[in-house]
Amino acid sequence: MTTRKLTPEQHRILREHGTEPAGTSALNHEKRPGEFFCAGCGAPLFESGAKYNSGSGWPSFTAPKPGAVETTTDSSHGMRRTEVHCAQCQGHLGHVFPDGPGPAGLRYCINGAVLDFMPDEKKRPD
Repeated sequence: MTTRKLTPEQHRILREHGTEPAGTSALNHEKRPGEFFCAGCGAPLFESGAKYNSGSGWPSFTAPKPGAVETTTDSSHGMRRTEVHCAQCQGHLGHVFPDGPGPAGLRYCINGAVLDFMPDEKKRPD
């Protein structure tokens, strides 16, 4: 596992289970072919082909890469949700909801601040 220097916002989200404000991530508009990595450890998490515009204000995906994420129950804020975290570094990424498209019907709603995107035409980040 690679340890990376986190910005204060990344630390708040990954390590303190925070959330970025809706609509603030530039990755909401990212449409190039490529791969999304954990900003905390560099683990590959999502392929661009799984990304879609959910209208939620956060980057959304239909599925992670196999074995890339794990889930736990989140009962904070007076509701029961399924939290998504990086399987490698355990960093909080967002939540998964049963209202997505496709056969699985899942929406992985992920904080863009904790993702690094690498377009296919470039090599993977260190």
